[in-house]
Amino acid sequence: MAGSDPEKLMIKADKLTKLSFTRWNADWRGATLLYERAANGFRLTKNPEKAKLAFEKASKGQEMLSSPWDAAKHMESAAALAKEIGNWREVADFYRKASELYSECGRSQPASDALARGARALEESLPDEAIQLYTDACTILEEDGREQMAFDLYRAVSSIYIKTQKYDDAASSLLRLGLAADKSNARHSQCKAYLSAIVVYLYAHDLKQAEKCFNDCSQIDAFMGSDQYRCASKLLSAYTEGDAEEIKRVSQSSTISNLDNMIIKLARQLPTGDLSSLKTAITEQEDSLDEDDLT
Repeated sequence: MAGSDPEKLMIKADKLTKLSFTRWNADWRGATLLYERAANGFRLTKNPEKAKLAFEKASKGQEMLSSPWDAAKHMESAAALAKEIGNWREVADFYRKASELYSECGRSQPASDALARGARALEESLPDEAIQLYTDACTILEEDGREQMAFDLYRAVSSIYIKTQKYDDAASSLLRLGLAADKSNARHSQCKAYLSAIVVYLYAHDLKQAEKCFNDCSQIDAFMGSDQYRCASKLLSAYTEGDAEEIKRVSQSSTISNLDNMIIKLARQLPTGDLSSLKTAITEQEDSLDEDDLT
């Protein structure tokens, strides 16, 4: 059984990587095989901390052997064990390293997937880090012309922003989704993203920004003739009129029901805040415009 003792395998592997008077070159091939065996042995004996270290060293060995794909796989195994232990900083670092190794292989999808796995693991414990990982995952796909594969990642980012009540950032993420959908000729997803951003602004009780978003999106032909455009127009008209019942009616429409669940939940709570104050602000703005009209 001595040959299968993971502790002894690690010691033997470490010796093979160190130079001495009798060893002038490190034996990374032999050491890597031992690290891999040790990692599996530690995992079988429910020792995640030592298994994690063994996979780290196995990953390093595969790098030294010019095998970035296998190195990335081992680094992902180390990341999964770091998650099991609850070492969140290592989770982020290891998945980033795995992504870099996949990129060395010229594989954008696995590189993006590794970051996304890290982001999902960190959504509760380190939401800001999760957002950055998701964003970087999107960037990798965009740079490879694979925007359509990033749709769910943008939605995940928006969801975290909504959970942390960063509504401007959530809307911006949805608009970025709309841009990616535009590049992918995914018109339906594009229009849903624009309507979703408007709903987020309305939920945040920011009618001015919601109207600006609507006006900007209305410059895009695909949005102009869509159900989502008509729904957004009805919502904003109801807000302008201060008609809470109409807002609630539109928020229950099938067009809203076809959006993502996180947006539906926000829409079902509209209107938020005091509608009368919004209407007063709109009236004052219109009066100011009338006074400035010199014709």
